[in-house]
Amino acid sequence: MVGASSYAVSPGWRVLLHDLGLNPGDVLRRADLPDDLFAREKATLDTEEYFRLWLSMEAESGDPCLPLRIGSSVSVEAFDPPIFAALCSPDLNHALMRLSHFKRLVAPMALDVDVTPARTRLTLRWLDTAVDPPDALVAAELVFFVQLARIGSRSRVVPQEVTGPLRLEPSGEYREYFGVGVAYASSPSISFDAEDAARPFLTANDKMWRFFEPDLQKRLCELDRSASTAERARAALLELLPSGTASVETVSKRLGVSARTLQRRLNHEGRSFQRVLNETREHLARHYLRTSSISGAEISFLLGFEDPNSFFRAFHDWTGTTPEQARRALRSAR
Repeated sequence: MVGASSYAVSPGWRVLLHDLGLNPGDVLRRADLPDDLFAREKATLDTEEYFRLWLSMEAESGDPCLPLRIGSSVSVEAFDPPIFAALCSPDLNHALMRLSHFKRLVAPMALDVDVTPARTRLTLRWLDTAVDPPDALVAAELVFFVQLARIGSRSRVVPQEVTGPLRLEPSGEYREYFGVGVAYASSPSISFDAEDAARPFLTANDKMWRFFEPDLQKRLCELDRSASTAERARAALLELLPSGTASVETVSKRLGVSARTLQRRLNHEGRSFQRVLNETREHLARHYLRTSSISGAEISFLLGFEDPNSFFRAFHDWTGTTPEQARRALRSAR
């Protein structure tokens, strides 16, 4: 999968803000975004702007239950093509697979779906690991996927497990909504019982899906074409690094070009493959140090280094400090 630097602004934002009792102009001004953003044709936001919009909405509302109100406001009538396409699916498994394919059209997020005979697990993964997503956004996404299961099946689906890297407050309201408590984990995820995940969607509409799919695929291709070579290489590296195969040859193969072409395109953008590799590793290292307790040796493995000493030397070259010193500094700044 390749990454993209901007995400479409859904027309549904104005409706959502109105239903939440928020003034769109106030939200946009607080986020330092254009006043006419929601009126623009094909408006887009980059990751930082997208996160600022969510932080602004959270601040303007002052409501700790805002994610519950946002996530549970999704309905069949809410016209957002990726969501509508998901509701047209035959069941939750198909809906999650479709959303995992198209989610990056509207948010800097990837969805990892794992289906087993016993359960279906959905894990949320942020495409830019150097920036922490707003708590309200993480919580609203978790609420949304449970709401999707309930709308489609017209039954109160209760997930097996809900996890998140934050404590959802007020905890009683979230427990009541989900039907289970939210366990702390480094990644937000939801697990559904296999029977619930295969429960037929009463909103299934294959004819409408066939109508929407070509346009969604076209928009996905346009996003990929608009991404810079460095962004596409970085997205490939995020998938290849843990396997230890993040070479210029494997990345170029993943992107469908020769190694020479990849190097030439990066040079045209004023970058080099080694620079993109180092930046990606540094961003990931900072993310692991800030959000987890895994050791430097384990981080070294996840970043594709041959041995921990190579990682420690590289990290010192990038930052002028050691991983553990950086961990303490990053956590004290939170």
